[in-house]
Amino acid sequence: MPVWAVGLAVTAIAVSACSSASSSSSASAAASTDGALTSITIGLPNSSPSFANSDVAVAQAEGYFRKEGLSVTVDNLSSGVPVVQGVVGGSLDIGASSIEPVVNAASQGAAIQIIGSYANKLTVDLVTQKSITTAAQLRGKRLGIQAVGAFREVMTRIVIEGAGLTTSDVTYVPSSSSAYISELLAGEIQSGVLQEEQALKALKKDSSLHVIVNYDKAFPNYFYGTYVVNKSWLAANQATAEKFLTAITLAHRFMYSNEAATVAIVAKNTGYTTATIKKAYQVLLTQEGVFPQNSGLSAARINDTIATMKQYKILTGTAPSESSLVNTGPIDSVLGKLGTLSGNPLSDD
Repeated sequence: MPVWAVGLAVTAIAVSACSSASSSSSASAAASTDGALTSITIGLPNSSPSFANSDVAVAQAEGYFRKEGLSVTVDNLSSGVPVVQGVVGGSLDIGASSIEPVVNAASQGAAIQIIGSYANKLTVDLVTQKSITTAAQLRGKRLGIQAVGAFREVMTRIVIEGAGLTTSDVTYVPSSSSAYISELLAGEIQSGVLQEEQALKALKKDSSLHVIVNYDKAFPNYFYGTYVVNKSWLAANQATAEKFLTAITLAHRFMYSNEAATVAIVAKNTGYTTATIKKAYQVLLTQEGVFPQNSGLSAARINDTIATMKQYKILTGTAPSESSLVNTGPIDSVLGKLGTLSGNPLSDD
């Protein structure tokens, strides 16, 4: 097994506490004093908030969590790897992570399941200098990642290996999600996997940068973001899981039907300008439909993604079956109450 795979196999099932490595903030300060509310802690996979994970901010701003009787605390972590560690170890009730650390933890025997999705399509771009026009030209370059096995490294590896390179042909530069733009602008890295709003900001700041890969177009069948829980937590908190998914589903539907309000909430949550978030909204919701309005848990998409992980040796153990990895019971119950939306061909549910 390659060194990176051994390291990830160990990391993915670690149960060490991760809260000390995170920045915590109450998503419902006013509600936290109300004893009638159920408190839960959610881990998000970026050191700074992204549009892709702003459904939590929308659910809070629109009062969906409080209406469901929930008080939510958010831990912003460095990637999906520590999020999954927190779910496995019990420091997080619910984790938001790209699918790769979840699959790898499950492949090593972790008792976790996917119950929902924050964005079931890819929301990122690979940004490089314009002098780099093909992935093969990344040979010998310094490429920004979060950590081996985390989402941005996986996205980088898929592109370079698809071009006939290996990780030995490039230099990985570990970075935080908030530092990619400054490192690209300074020339410290020659490529970075950026969220849509990050890519828009980077290209505006430096006209010598461009998008070399739009991942939604390049990998249209790849599943992206999960909401994952520990099986033992779910067994004891089924009603709480359903309340959380109700709020998130309502938030997704609100986002599609209320552009101006969504842009304002996301701009405040991420710290990006309204103009940048409005452009990102047009890409992510109007053009690509990355946020599920129903379950978002397409078995075909998840199976295709696990197959891709096998192909690029991202999988560190025995692949879990989709039926064991995904528990649709909570979201099916939610949709039984809310009803299923149809008519949006972009929203792959």
